[in-house]
Amino acid sequence: MTQEFPTLTNDLLLRAARGEQTERAPVWVMRQAGRYLPEFRKTRETHEFFEICRSPTLATEITMQPIRRYAGLLDAAIIFSDILVVPQAMGMEVIMNPGPHFTDPLNTPADVEKLPREVDVEKELGYVFEALTLTRKTLAGQVPLIGFSGAPWTLMMYMIEGGGSQTRQKSKTWLFKYPEASKQLLERITDICVQYLIGQVNAGAQLLQVFDSNAGDLSPYDFSTFSLPYLKRIADEVREGLKVRQLPVVPLTLFAKGASPSLAASAGYDTIGLDWTLDPRDVAKVTDGIIDGRTITLQGNLDPVVLYGGREAIEREVKRMCSAFHDARGGACKAWIANLGHGITPGVDPEDMKFFLECVHKYSAVPSS
Repeated sequence: MTQEFPTLTNDLLLRAARGEQTERAPVWVMRQAGRYLPEFRKTRETHEFFEICRSPTLATEITMQPIRRYAGLLDAAIIFSDILVVPQAMGMEVIMNPGPHFTDPLNTPADVEKLPREVDVEKELGYVFEALTLTRKTLAGQVPLIGFSGAPWTLMMYMIEGGGSQTRQKSKTWLFKYPEASKQLLERITDICVQYLIGQVNAGAQLLQVFDSNAGDLSPYDFSTFSLPYLKRIADEVREGLKVRQLPVVPLTLFAKGASPSLAASAGYDTIGLDWTLDPRDVAKVTDGIIDGRTITLQGNLDPVVLYGGREAIEREVKRMCSAFHDARGGACKAWIANLGHGITPGVDPEDMKFFLECVHKYSAVPSS
């Protein structure tokens, strides 16, 4: 059943995600609700990380912290959660200590049989849906609310490695040693991601982002084999599932960090997130028109470390970034969402984040002719 929510008053993000021209680039930041904010660290003093994720009240509070702090500067809220709630829903134990740690990772394909064959997404991840609904109402239409999921390959990597890894040796070995078992696991993860993302829209999400943060660990061939088909399934089946349920068919964003932009664009998402190693002018040449002849929205892509460089550097680099995106779009502010090229890091001064947002507002606007 579709929820009743307050009327949205700032739709810049949604218009840009649909490929429209906007008066300036909408801006938000990956991990904008997080450890760089003193109010977040204060909450964490008395609450464990996944406790916050599982509490709709606490998750709403954390999601709203940057919206309140940067009132009028952010054009979206992203629900406070974690991509690893999906493996948790599949029966795996994950703790933050301080980074993610799986107490019993998958070592061989036989270990997959320990996981439940069927997952009741509503039951296992209902707390995320409740948080989305509460947050959407709390936002009162100020800005759109973004929901998200990890991509199947990135989630599989964590489930096998047991946490972060520099080499991805265990997970990539699976791809080469157990290719069919790997595909079967990726299918199971994909099934859950589809249900999860549809449920997020039903709960109030107005745009969805899929994080394939470890896409760049795969060769183009392996990305095409072990990531791309499942990303396509998500895009196709989420859209179809939303139509069947008579829910809004919201814009979809893919952030496949390190992957070939043309391969990422072929997954069929409305927006492609760029990391800071890519020039949007080059990306636009290979992505525009690749799907049904349409312009794919680009999102990004300031190096997060610029935020440590001082005000002069932030202004200079934001101005340069905006100029590159304007060039990619023929001098227009069209089909572009401003963001960092990855998540904001914990040591950033919140006032420097504010200055970054102010600079985007200033330099992304294109003067009327």
